[in-house]
Amino acid sequence: MQVPMLDLKEQYQNLKTEIHASLEDVMSSSTFILGKNVKKLEQDVADYSNVKYGVGVASGSDALHISLLGCGVEEGDEVITTAFTFFATAGAIGRINAKPVFVDIDPKTFNIDPTKIEAAITEKTKAIIPVHLYGQMADMDPIVEIAKKHNLAIIEDAAQAIGATYKGKKVGELGTTACYSFFPTKNLGAYGDAGMIVTDDEAIAEKMSVIRVHGSKPKYYHHVLGYNSRLDELQAAILNVKFPHLDDWSNLRREKAHTYNQLINEQLSDVIVTPFEEEHNHHIFHQYTLRVQDRDELQSYLKDHGVSTMVYYPKPLHLQPVFEYLGYKEGDLPVTEKACQEALSLPMFPELKQEQQSYVVEQIANFYKEKAKA
Repeated sequence: MQVPMLDLKEQYQNLKTEIHASLEDVMSSSTFILGKNVKKLEQDVADYSNVKYGVGVASGSDALHISLLGCGVEEGDEVITTAFTFFATAGAIGRINAKPVFVDIDPKTFNIDPTKIEAAITEKTKAIIPVHLYGQMADMDPIVEIAKKHNLAIIEDAAQAIGATYKGKKVGELGTTACYSFFPTKNLGAYGDAGMIVTDDEAIAEKMSVIRVHGSKPKYYHHVLGYNSRLDELQAAILNVKFPHLDDWSNLRREKAHTYNQLINEQLSDVIVTPFEEEHNHHIFHQYTLRVQDRDELQSYLKDHGVSTMVYYPKPLHLQPVFEYLGYKEGDLPVTEKACQEALSLPMFPELKQEQQSYVVEQIANFYKEKAKA
């Protein structure tokens, strides 16, 4: 059996007629930039996030970059974040010549550890970027308290977490801004790069809307150095077709995660730690990520037996060559570094079949049985 990490073909077939009709509508209208589809998606995603404003941009990476600028982070400022995340989180900080300051993670959730944040604050700190990794929100109450105490912006990196909640609050409700990615592999995925920023702050929303169009308002009058980072009308049309299905898809992911948990805990609880979900959280399982022994050997074995897996993330950001200038060394963030050696993500998508999941877990069990005999 072949089990892919992700399969978007069935989803496309189910929505094919609607998607083609929406694209035809855009073509017929000949409005390709910041048209009615972008405006609708911005409002719908803002409403979904329980905030007032949505600003569509070209990617999740640009959402982080433009959020930092919108929140007033400048060259020489410091931004506290996690090193256990995709590069874009810290890359956005570096691109504006601010300084990423990395702190360690919670060993159970893989999210930033709030107890490590305050010690990292200096007079140069301007913002905190908590990453809601794998689809579960970070522990936001203490982060909000720290941010208020020190007058810091909170930029939620929610690239993997649209629809997740924390104590009944949606992504976007607790931060100054929140950043979504609509990369094709996400729970709500476009057919190319796309992203959005949501916020309740009108002034910040206006500033970010200007930045995304070369810093111009009105057109051809430029008050700031902006960028060309607009959410494409064709991508917005596709996302508008998909958006009503988002919660159903995320609930199916939760069902798949529950099935994995049952199968793994019955057979492999001595060598595998299944994902931890805080009681007050609603995890949307963008990824289903385990802690495993002999990770690299297991991944190789599964590949040989038709099971696709991914390692998110094999090398933490504080040890990446591009950030050598920051002066971090191995051992500085021990929980993060251990996670990079143990984390393994299994196939996860709404259309995943139970027989596929059973096969995946069977192959994992076979690996450890063979290893025990060796």
